[in-house]
Amino acid sequence: MLRWYDGAVYRIGEIAEIAHVSKRTIDYYTSIGLLKAERSKSNYRIYSDDSLEDLKFIEECKSLHYPLDEIRRKLEMRKAKNIRESEVDRHVSAVTQQMKQLHNDLFDLIPVLERLDEHQKEKLMNNLSLLRNALKTSLIKVTS
Repeated sequence: MLRWYDGAVYRIGEIAEIAHVSKRTIDYYTSIGLLKAERSKSNYRIYSDDSLEDLKFIEECKSLHYPLDEIRRKLEMRKAKNIRESEVDRHVSAVTQQMKQLHNDLFDLIPVLERLDEHQKEKLMNNLSLLRNALKTSLIKVTS
């Protein structure tokens, strides 16, 4: 790993390995502007710690099936020093809609859950409880 100024920098292979994605994926994200790369004196593309955090965020959003244009907006909002109230309202509205959809999806699962044995139900409920607690923690951070 190269060191540059106050943070670590990574060549494409290094950042790919750390983030568990392919170099081709990083090439694509860089080409569409989701990731930023600098050029070293040897003309290698190098990525900063910030790029690594962005890459992890992108992959997390992809695992939640967000389209790339939505991921781009989320990245821009995370990095913006000043955010317009209308942008925040739009984002809160989108999150609210997603929460309603999740509620409906869980409601649709009730007949399936009723057919599970007690051990399976307990396992699922524990997973849901962990996620519920993570959501509560996030909401508390936002409101405090």
